[in-house]
Amino acid sequence: MAHYIRNCFWLMVPSILLLFIAADRLPPAFQAEVFWHDIPRFIAWPENLFRAVVFALPAFMPLSIKTTRQRRGLALYLFGTGVYFASWLALIIAPQSWWSLSAAGFLAPAYTPLIWLSGIGLIGERLFASRIGFRPWMFFALTVVFLGFHIAHTALVFGRLS
Repeated sequence: MAHYIRNCFWLMVPSILLLFIAADRLPPAFQAEVFWHDIPRFIAWPENLFRAVVFALPAFMPLSIKTTRQRRGLALYLFGTGVYFASWLALIIAPQSWWSLSAAGFLAPAYTPLIWLSGIGLIGERLFASRIGFRPWMFFALTVVFLGFHIAHTALVFGRLS
């Protein structure tokens, strides 16, 4: 059983905790009642479906840092997590700055997860149930689809503010 406890879901925890801890400090546009207001179903439903898959799948990926690919994945994950945290920090500390009011700054928390999620994809190169035929590109593909909907959602919110 201990073998299954060492899974890549633990790498998701820092980002999940950040959002729970910082939720009350986020700019008004990122508060749930504003952020989810009038988002079309054709964006909201797939975004949430793919979010659930992308966030759950790492629980079925062994956490191991033995290969060169996995070590590169860990470096990418750590770098990406730092960039992701910095993107939120900029919005929290300076919500009226040129960066936070720009599309690049406002959307940064939506597109920077590509970095740390790619790191997880490199680390978790297989599933515990290896007979399923999982390949790392599948996690990357699911991540890109999720982030496509998430970025579209965030862009709609940004468009309302402009």
